[in-house]
Amino acid sequence: MPFNVTIMPRLQSAIDAMPGDKKNLTFLVTHQNKPFTAAGFGNWFREMCRDAKLPERCTSHGLRKAAATYLAEQGASDHQLMAWFGWTSISQAQVYTKEANRKRMAAQAGQLVSGTGIGSPINPVSQNSQQVIENVGVRK
Repeated sequence: MPFNVTIMPRLQSAIDAMPGDKKNLTFLVTHQNKPFTAAGFGNWFREMCRDAKLPERCTSHGLRKAAATYLAEQGASDHQLMAWFGWTSISQAQVYTKEANRKRMAAQAGQLVSGTGIGSPINPVSQNSQQVIENVGVRK
């Protein structure tokens, strides 16, 4: 299923610097100049990581998972993750937003209990969280 992704400036610069036809946006190709299959790309990526002497845990799936985790922790919604990663099922996005929301809510709840240190300069809670706490009349 096709999906849209914003082309960031650094990617656009790399695209502009590539030789050849800019109408064909398949950038990752095999030695035979054909698009990778999903499994083929995963195998190639694993081989490149092995050649670079990276830990076994470095995989294309792990990189994608790290990106989804990061975006969810930055506040991306289920639907934003679905759009960015091309997922058709909301359940895949919820894997990441559920954990990110749980961390965020735990930090907010910690502010309700004095002396926890949660929300300290070492582990700040967002301005919006502080405003919500103040709006419900909780004293700091």
